Amino acid sequence: MKKQYDLCCNIAQTLNIIGDKWTLLILHAVKEKKHTYKEIHESLPGIPTNLLSNRLKELCQDDLLQCELYSKHPPRYRYSLTAKSIDLDDIYNALIIWGDRHLDKSYKCISHDGCQGEIEIVYRCKECGEIINKEDLKIAPKE
Repeated sequence: MKKQYDLCCNIAQTLNIIGDKWTLLILHAVKEKKHTYKEIHESLPGIPTNLLSNRLKELCQDDLLQCELYSKHPPRYRYSLTAKSIDLDDIYNALIIWGDRHLDKSYKCISHDGCQGEIEIVYRCKECGEIINKEDLKIAPKE
């Protein structure tokens, strides 16, 4: 993905990496056990083949996917998530929760496997362990 945002902002710089159309869906397909080009392509109806090829290359270059050659003739690759892309799980979950609340038709929801209760996003201070309300979050320039 070419750089779209030239802003000193974590959101903008993150979108420079994962904000292109199809990118999160490709990563999510790999998360859902679609590891080959064919499996990924079949799981994303409508994605142009050249776009998928380009995105897979970019995701490997950005260390969001790892590719392993599993056939030399013709060359075929198996894709897997990296630690960097596994860190996107909270983003996927937030998008699912948001969609369940705000889309006219929701396709997924997240619940507690133990009691089937609805899940909410909670912020916890790594320093003291306290649960923080959204109103008490402070976003400031990093020193």
